[in-house]
Amino acid sequence: MNPILRRLSTLGLALAVPFAATAADYKVGPGSTLGFSGKFQGQQFDGTFGKFDAAISYDPANLATAKFDVTVDVATAKTGDGDRDNALPTPDFFDASKFPKARYVTTGFTRDAKGGVVANGNLTLHGVTKPLALKVAFKPAAGGANLSVTGTLKRLDFGVGSGDYKDTGTIADEVLVNGTLNLLPK
Repeated sequence: MNPILRRLSTLGLALAVPFAATAADYKVGPGSTLGFSGKFQGQQFDGTFGKFDAAISYDPANLATAKFDVTVDVATAKTGDGDRDNALPTPDFFDASKFPKARYVTTGFTRDAKGGVVANGNLTLHGVTKPLALKVAFKPAAGGANLSVTGTLKRLDFGVGSGDYKDTGTIADEVLVNGTLNLLPK
């Protein structure tokens, strides 16, 4: 190879490497939702959190630089059932006066056997921190991106549901968490 071309090629690689190693930073845009699904007396119910924030750094081609940091105001949980909605912030469930926020922070990303992305992280809820894996779907869009996540946790691992509400025959232990975020560049 021509020495001048070799130097230009090396210079091009040197300039490209720092840019390739950086994930894009995003903020949560309008229309984003963060929710959960559970079962009460065998019937599914769905809920959403009205207030949450997320700092997202993500590049599907370079997962080593990706990060999620999500904070949720648990008192804003709504399911469409007045009795349940009034009970969720109480000490029997989220105890929002003592533990007003839940937080999920990634510790790394992996690919599953089918090539899908999994966010591994820690969820702090009700004063308890436990690992939580979330399946990730990321799609670039005009002016940002769409990010969807799903995972399953056991509410009793976090101490959510005390007294009569510990009975998994009444309220299932497994809760599906899900999010659909419309991401805007930061």
